[in-house]
Amino acid sequence: MSVLDNLKAIQQNALEEIKMIKSMHELNDAKAKYLGKKGAFNEVMVLMKDLPKEEKPAFGKMTNEAKQIILTYIEEQRQLIEDAKVLEQLNKETVDVTLPGKKFTLGNRHILTQVIEELEDLFIGMGYTIEEGPEVENDEYNFEKLNLPKDHPARDMQDTFYITEDTLLRTHTSPVQVRTMLEKGGKEPIKILCPGKVFRRDEDDATHSHQFMQIEGLVVDETTSMADLKGTLLEVANKMFGAGRNIRLRPSYFPFTEPSVEVDISCHNCNGKGCNICKGTGWIEVLGAGMVNNNVLEASGYDSSKYRGFAFGIGVERIAMLKYGINDIRQFYTNDLRFIKQFKK
Repeated sequence: MSVLDNLKAIQQNALEEIKMIKSMHELNDAKAKYLGKKGAFNEVMVLMKDLPKEEKPAFGKMTNEAKQIILTYIEEQRQLIEDAKVLEQLNKETVDVTLPGKKFTLGNRHILTQVIEELEDLFIGMGYTIEEGPEVENDEYNFEKLNLPKDHPARDMQDTFYITEDTLLRTHTSPVQVRTMLEKGGKEPIKILCPGKVFRRDEDDATHSHQFMQIEGLVVDETTSMADLKGTLLEVANKMFGAGRNIRLRPSYFPFTEPSVEVDISCHNCNGKGCNICKGTGWIEVLGAGMVNNNVLEASGYDSSKYRGFAFGIGVERIAMLKYGINDIRQFYTNDLRFIKQFKK
């Protein structure tokens, strides 16, 4: 057999062998068998030295063309193998669209979020706007502008998480009221609601938490009176605890309001007759309120001889516990789905 015939035979054998291959491993072996350093084509190339000088260029050209044909065939076979593998995988993953689908259960808003949204809807309906502020506050906005200078004895009423000497975690959302009054420059009426987290150094137990939710309201204009405050709080009581609730205002003390009051509502469980929830009194304490202290108005740029205001603070957990008969504040923060799912709406 001549060298040229041998070359043609190698090419034919390679193409037939490659055509039958079904795996990448076998394909790589075939490539090495024919085109590798010790492959069939290199063995043929050794015989080129025995050819006449004038035939060597043609032989070299034929050899390169044969190699290229085999390389192309290998790549085509590689693509066929890959396509077959993908098809096989797709067939294994075929979904029967006639089968019933999985049921996805919808979550629900946390009970505290529900109470906040309920209160926000109520106050927005009365013309209030929602304002928010930073949870990390400075001493000036959290205390001093609220009639609580550094040497004021009332500061002992609140244990505070201090970060630096003048930076702290806010103990109430009243700083949002201060920021809003400063933004208005003492020249515009204000009617705002300020919800958010607050922090105090309480020992966690069934009725106390180092972090809790609070909503405070502030109204400032030229004609605001205690009667407006009482009417607002009566509306809140009836909205949150049902129609027919009465409220009672008891004198109290807060540095940022004067006069100050503690607000009780008639017990929604016994209608004021006395039960274990209201401890036999017929009344339940729910929030603190009062007319804004003149010092607070002046510190935020409002002329106290012209403007008056009222403010109130509502503990969201307190409202939720009373409304839904929850006896442990810690249940709000344990993420126990058995508890949370009870309030799904």
